[in-house]
Amino acid sequence: MIQSLSSFIESVWWPLLVVVVVLGALLGVATGLIWLERRLLALWQDRYGPNRVGPFGLLQPVADMIKIFMKEDWVPPFADKPIFVLAPAVIMVTVLMSFTVIPFAPGVIVADINIGLLFFLAMSSMGVYSVALAGWASNNKYSLLGGLRATAQMLSYEVFMGLSVMGCVMLAGSFSLRDIVQAQQHMWFCIPQFLGLIVFCVAGVAETHRIPFDLPEAESELVAGFHAEYSGMKFGMFFVGEYLGITLISCLIVTLFFGGWYGPPLVGPLLPPVVWFALKTGVFLCGFILLRAALPRMRYDQLISLGWKVMLPVALLNLVATGGIMLLVK
Repeated sequence: MIQSLSSFIESVWWPLLVVVVVLGALLGVATGLIWLERRLLALWQDRYGPNRVGPFGLLQPVADMIKIFMKEDWVPPFADKPIFVLAPAVIMVTVLMSFTVIPFAPGVIVADINIGLLFFLAMSSMGVYSVALAGWASNNKYSLLGGLRATAQMLSYEVFMGLSVMGCVMLAGSFSLRDIVQAQQHMWFCIPQFLGLIVFCVAGVAETHRIPFDLPEAESELVAGFHAEYSGMKFGMFFVGEYLGITLISCLIVTLFFGGWYGPPLVGPLLPPVVWFALKTGVFLCGFILLRAALPRMRYDQLISLGWKVMLPVALLNLVATGGIMLLVK
């Protein structure tokens, strides 16, 4: 009886608990990033950040959420209403679905499937539909240009992102993210896959439309790009989706190249695995914010040239070099 009850809890309640905890943690991180980004940008740019609402401005995200909920949820009369309403939900669903295959710690994963990396690439490709539909359904020339830019950018850099992680797959011998993490128990893949790491980081910044690759939302050119006509909670979904996107890319950088839940060799046992995962993810989240504070926006032709003329050859070189070294070692 006790054994059957234990197996029932393990098979039913534990996955549900993981889903609830992961979902709550992700929404909490996305909210906290709003405050963290403003504080760090203020620190690095020598100005004041949020400092009025609550101690150290900690309640600023709450004030922003109240403001978004109070805004009129307006749909332009010239827009294609069903698609206009659907587009923001697509980005939220695809990003949250991608988190289901991330192993945060041993046994702490929503769906441990043997093609987890392919599932992530599929979901990130589906995210293109959100910006494309938002730009087209708004029936606004600036939104349409932003949607076209975002589509070309995401499809281009998706190619390099997929190629950059194939070296990790070859070294681990599996598409499972859990197996890739376990293969890094003695040496993180950031060392043998340094070129792949660089390509993946660049592609990740481009996929999330962050500076210096935020061409689809260039305020000086396109007002706000593909979400220029959005307001209220629909705009809030794009806003939260962006922060969830950089959190996802940071988690994947840690999972694929920095040992996942494993800590550094000598001090690894000092902290629980999930704490090591969170600390390393936090470092890369701060890196995304530092890029925004330090770098200017690129021209669109420079963005596309960088992808096809630099990132693609580097990704292919990394793939060929990894295969050759593996053959020589064997």
